[in-house]
Amino acid sequence: MRYSTAFLCAAMLFAPRVPAQTATQGKGKGSVERIKVHGKSLEGNLEGDSPDREVSIYLPPSYKTNPNRRYPVVYMLHGYTDSDELWFGSTPHFINLPTALDKSLAGGAREMIVVMPNAYTRYAGSMYSNSVVTGDWEIYVAKDLVAYIDSHYRTIANVASRGLAGHSMGGYGTMRIGMKYPDVFSSIYALSPCCMIPNMTPGPEHGPSKAETIRTQEEFDKADFGTKAQIASAAAWAPNPKNPPFFFDLPTKDGETQGIVLAKFAANAPLAMVDQYISNLKRLHAIAFDAGDKDTGIAATIKTLDGILNRYELRHTFEIYEGTHTSAIPERIESKTMPFFSNNLAFEK
Repeated sequence: MRYSTAFLCAAMLFAPRVPAQTATQGKGKGSVERIKVHGKSLEGNLEGDSPDREVSIYLPPSYKTNPNRRYPVVYMLHGYTDSDELWFGSTPHFINLPTALDKSLAGGAREMIVVMPNAYTRYAGSMYSNSVVTGDWEIYVAKDLVAYIDSHYRTIANVASRGLAGHSMGGYGTMRIGMKYPDVFSSIYALSPCCMIPNMTPGPEHGPSKAETIRTQEEFDKADFGTKAQIASAAAWAPNPKNPPFFFDLPTKDGETQGIVLAKFAANAPLAMVDQYISNLKRLHAIAFDAGDKDTGIAATIKTLDGILNRYELRHTFEIYEGTHTSAIPERIESKTMPFFSNNLAFEK
């Protein structure tokens, strides 16, 4: 277990609701609702994805029995190729979020509402970015979704009582949105955040990249993970409304690297952005990020982030733990993420 120097120096998502379903059986367990929340910010996206997004909501055990109580909210962002349904236990997955949240309560975490939007798009993930191709997912998360949840659920509707967290692509979204909206979220926790630094050698040495060979949605659906991820990233970070049918530019064209597209990818990398947002990051009440030691590429990038924040003497929590990209995520949410928000969000007195 490793912590940053800064930490050691410190004293420690519009629609009617569907009926609630019990997340797990037994006394003291939370319940789950799945609704749709319209995103004006997502209207007209060139991917053709619906602006009415599914949203899964975990309500803590006392929500139904204590109708006068209000709760902090943690907005949780899932990873690439994932969905809110997968995280909320629709099929066996590496995580069942309601179960992890129930366990965190049993371990002493405080009761909070947890909200996860479905960011699975035509290209398997929005990257939680702002593009005419995908729509403005930054605004959807930080404005549209927050406004809906605050107006339809018993939240403590202020920045001090809102947290933002996510895994992989969701960890990327947490860093990206968190550093831009300190007036919306007060505390952020990025688990194994991807895409912190761009791949500057995006294609083979000779010939077109695999992504260049994709011509249809069917071909995309059959592509490997890396090819899909490059296409989703291009849709998010290099939109081109004059380049049908996909409306984006790839980092390679006819096998030749496209410098301007690589520059656009780099401009969306948190390690390239962070110096511009230090004043915003200093407004946050608490920052945390972690990764497994076997998730070597991501672990290396968050070590770099730790170093940057230390240079600015910006207090944060940083840990490299024993694990892979997904192996310990349920336990991390149970024992680290939710206790972090329990300690740092503002609750009713």
